[in-house]
Amino acid sequence: MMGLVGAVASGPITSAASWGAEHPWVFTLPVAATAGVGVVAVYLQKREARRDAIQAQGLRYLAEHLDGLHYTQFEYAVRDLLYRDGCRDARQVGRGGDQGADVKATDPQGRHWVIQCKHRKDGVRGSAVGAPDLYVLNGTGRQVHGGDVLVMLTNGRFSKPALEFAESQSLHLVDRQLLAQWASGSRPLWELLESVPPPRKSTLLS
Repeated sequence: MMGLVGAVASGPITSAASWGAEHPWVFTLPVAATAGVGVVAVYLQKREARRDAIQAQGLRYLAEHLDGLHYTQFEYAVRDLLYRDGCRDARQVGRGGDQGADVKATDPQGRHWVIQCKHRKDGVRGSAVGAPDLYVLNGTGRQVHGGDVLVMLTNGRFSKPALEFAESQSLHLVDRQLLAQWASGSRPLWELLESVPPPRKSTLLS
């Protein structure tokens, strides 16, 4: 009986093995399918990256639009503008305990940017950003975040003491007027600021 069962069972197995030997391409199908999925995934990823790049190149904001944003959306808008300018690692990091950094990025010249954002719903009519707002950024921007360029950015204005403190500590200030120029134009922020540190790495432009 056992022999009979073995003989019956071995028949289909032998037939399958014989058929497989005559059609070896069948065994390559799983590999080909896996490779095909990988190729499609890479293609979709590249297409998405190209689409993001095209959208980023055309990104523009009016100052009035920035006024109407929630402060977190304002930080994301700043991040997107940096991405538009070529900072592919630009990210929004602002949250409780952010130690003075809302947006961080590395520009195409290798400089590390640390930006603190101060959103004012009433724009220039809102309260001025004062020197105390700059103290945390000045204390942590280089030591904690490793920033080369420390920026305080607002859709409003700065107080006179803030202007004086920023100049004494080599901090960069972006007020409403400069923000509007950057957000609605096509020039990167480092071309609009004065006394930006030299590039960390050489480029064709530098």
